[in-house]
Amino acid sequence: MDDLAALRKSYERAELDESASAAEPWQQFSNWLNEAIAAEVPEPNAMTLATVNAEGRPSTRIVLIKGFDAQGVVWYTNYNSRKGRELAANPFAAVQFHWVELERVVRIEGRVDKVSEQESDAYYRSRPLDSRLGAWASPQSQVIGSRAVLVANAAKAAAQHGLSPPRPPHWGGYRLQPDRWEFWQGRKSRLHDRLSYRLVDGAWLRERLAP
Repeated sequence: MDDLAALRKSYERAELDESASAAEPWQQFSNWLNEAIAAEVPEPNAMTLATVNAEGRPSTRIVLIKGFDAQGVVWYTNYNSRKGRELAANPFAAVQFHWVELERVVRIEGRVDKVSEQESDAYYRSRPLDSRLGAWASPQSQVIGSRAVLVANAAKAAAQHGLSPPRPPHWGGYRLQPDRWEFWQGRKSRLHDRLSYRLVDGAWLRERLAP
């Protein structure tokens, strides 16, 4: 544990200045995501999703972003999962991207709503067959006796639906509609760059935060 406390890293790869950042946060995010993809960062689309249940207890998990624009960030999951139940009770969430190799973090907060049925259907049809069947096979977040339960459920779904399984009614997309973004760039001596975008009267207010 003494070695753990002594771990240090000096962040010196880049900087983040107001004059070089986009006026719209989703465009700044697009720029950074494209750079992460170009740099071949492992799973640049992976984000930590934080939700809170009705009692105020938070939980996190990793999900994959499947789309974004000025309206928000989209991912897909089982509506009956723990995250789905928590979003039904408290429809606000935060997501975070951590691109370690680029010494960058993006944080996004806002309200979450389900995407349209048409959007969920279109994305579901684009998935590999095994993944479509998996959406039927997994009672996500529920206790199961063994992995054999999943295998049996997948076989049952394949036998029932064949090569064209429909989207399960309990599976689909969510869109986080941001009212706050933060972009963090690691800097030397722990004097990191942090730019915050807050939605104020329909416009984005960009501010620098102390690290």
